[in-house]
Amino acid sequence: MSHTLGIRQVQKQKTRQALLDAALGLLEEQSLSSLGLREVTRAVGVAPTAFYRHFRSTADLGVALVEEALGSLHPMIRQTVATAEDSDQRIVRAVRLIADHVDAHPAHVRFLARERHGGVQPVREAIRDQLARFAEEVKAELAKDPESSGWNDSDLLMLAHLYVDQMLITASLFLEALETSDDEHERERVTRLATRQMRLISVGRRHWLG
Repeated sequence: MSHTLGIRQVQKQKTRQALLDAALGLLEEQSLSSLGLREVTRAVGVAPTAFYRHFRSTADLGVALVEEALGSLHPMIRQTVATAEDSDQRIVRAVRLIADHVDAHPAHVRFLARERHGGVQPVREAIRDQLARFAEEVKAELAKDPESSGWNDSDLLMLAHLYVDQMLITASLFLEALETSDDEHERERVTRLATRQMRLISVGRRHWLG
């Protein structure tokens, strides 16, 4: 009996992941607010009623996609704010990591960029809450940096939000370059711009008086 239950559980997880993958593919051409569950189930090859064994609604599916997309971002953000190098080295590494992440997960980045300010409230809130958690983690890393000596928690959190927002902006810039041009010069232009923007935050940090 337990073996049978295990097989069913594996199959259920496969179907759930297939629904997520299908939705992510469909969302390359449309927003979540216009996505119908029948489109998703048709793409997977299951009956519409099967959708409700995994998600309460397309909004619920969207929240699951947020968790999946930001889960893939977590290692990148943690590496980006590591304090082992000086600020310029850290910025160069951060921009490279973001570019590599966009190359590896363009659909996730596109989904987050579109739905962060989209029309599905639970998904907007899920993105906001996840980014707030990221900012708290970044704040904890920044607090270990000698440059943060004398900073209070609220200012460190403000700085953390600036870095998280800039990482998302940079990811969107690289995604646009990936989608609109095969020209390596465009990617280099985005790299230079993103590096300068990060450095501006870093310079402002060193001269912040509170």
